[in-house]
Amino acid sequence: MLNSGYRHPYSKDVTAARRLLAPARMCATASLAVTLAALGGCGMSSLTSGLGGGMFGGSSENPQISSVSEDKLLDAAKSSDPTTGSTFVGAVDAGCPRLIIAPHDNYITFYQAGHVGDALAVAQRGEITKTARECQIEPGRVTVKYGFSGRLLLGPKGQPGNVTLPITVAVNDSKRTKVASDSVKVDVNVGLDKPISYFSTVRTVTFPIAEGARPGEYELIVGFDSHAPSSG
Repeated sequence: MLNSGYRHPYSKDVTAARRLLAPARMCATASLAVTLAALGGCGMSSLTSGLGGGMFGGSSENPQISSVSEDKLLDAAKSSDPTTGSTFVGAVDAGCPRLIIAPHDNYITFYQAGHVGDALAVAQRGEITKTARECQIEPGRVTVKYGFSGRLLLGPKGQPGNVTLPITVAVNDSKRTKVASDSVKVDVNVGLDKPISYFSTVRTVTFPIAEGARPGEYELIVGFDSHAPSSG
């Protein structure tokens, strides 16, 4: 579900993003390159507390959030912090499973149909930039409330309106065996007047811990679905 090849995140600068919308479409390639270069180096966050729940339900080392909520994750995504990764929100219990962003699937680029890979045909670009988690550990199982947030950038060939971002989540044990998975669709509105929009989502998952294993040996991996139509 999640790829393993590394892809480089882009730097995020609102001014550069607006250049993508400049009338001089002939400069789209150079403008996009500036935006993507300016957008490179985004960071993440983690977090922990207690909570209960069922299997996937409900809608790292930087600044911290006190508990997992969509509002706090959204604020973190909108912050001026240029790093990508875990937003260290609150004190994370050492025994809590890790939450990481798939290093090669932390962003997704949508192109005009039939032009995947063409910098002049970029429609939108989505990125996951912040994460947070909190855990309740019980005998034989753990419940993780986790969330992630990010942004959507309108490209030179993009149209204003709603964009659905396909995101996958996997829970792996210490041997990298998948013990649970989930698919998430996140809708984001983007317009000519605001070429960068933000999103956040919070969910929960409960999974068993194998005999002799520790919760901290497990990890949750979140990333974009690299097989989405017209994406690359």
